[in-house]
Amino acid sequence: MNTWSRRQCLGALGAAVLLPAAHAQAPAHQRSAWPRGEATPALQTLDLQGQAVRLSDFKGRAVLLNFWASWCEPCRAEMPTLQGLPPLMGEDRLAVIALNFKEPPQRVQRFMAQTSLSLPVWLDPQGDHARAWGVRVFPTTVLIARDGLARERVRGEVDWSSSEALGWVERLMAA
Repeated sequence: MNTWSRRQCLGALGAAVLLPAAHAQAPAHQRSAWPRGEATPALQTLDLQGQAVRLSDFKGRAVLLNFWASWCEPCRAEMPTLQGLPPLMGEDRLAVIALNFKEPPQRVQRFMAQTSLSLPVWLDPQGDHARAWGVRVFPTTVLIARDGLARERVRGEVDWSSSEALGWVERLMAA
C-alpha cells in the first residue's frame, strides 16, 4: 500500500500547497462556506457492493460527504471519528458517506475489512465527482443540510469527535 504524506494528500489533485517555512506543518483543516451561487452538484454513482446510489435519497437528513482515498494518511486518520457521528447524532438525522477517489473496488473493500470500518462507501472511479464538487485536497468533507444544499466545505483532516467539529454538525442538522 502506498502511504502518502500530509503534504502529498493536500496536493493530490494539483492544488498548490504553500507552507510558510520549510519545517512548518500543513494546517489540519481549512473550513469555508460553500461558494455563494454555486449549485450543489447531483451525485449518482455505485456503492462498494455495486448498487446504484443517489445523494438525493438523503434529503431530510444532514449529510457529511467525505472525499477520501486509502493511500491518504490524513483520510485514514479521520475515518473512525466520521464513522462515530451517525450513532452519536442520530442515524435518522445524519448520514456520513465516504466517496472513494479513483481506487479499484477490491482495494477499497480490502482496506475497509482491514480497518474494521463500516461507513457507507461510494465510488468515484474516474474522479468525475471530485471534480464536480471542486475537490482538490484529500480529505475534503462537504457539509450538506437537510434540504440537500451544500453549506460548507472542510479541507484536510478533522477530528470529528472534537467539540469544534460536533458544533459544525449540530448547526448543520439544525439548518
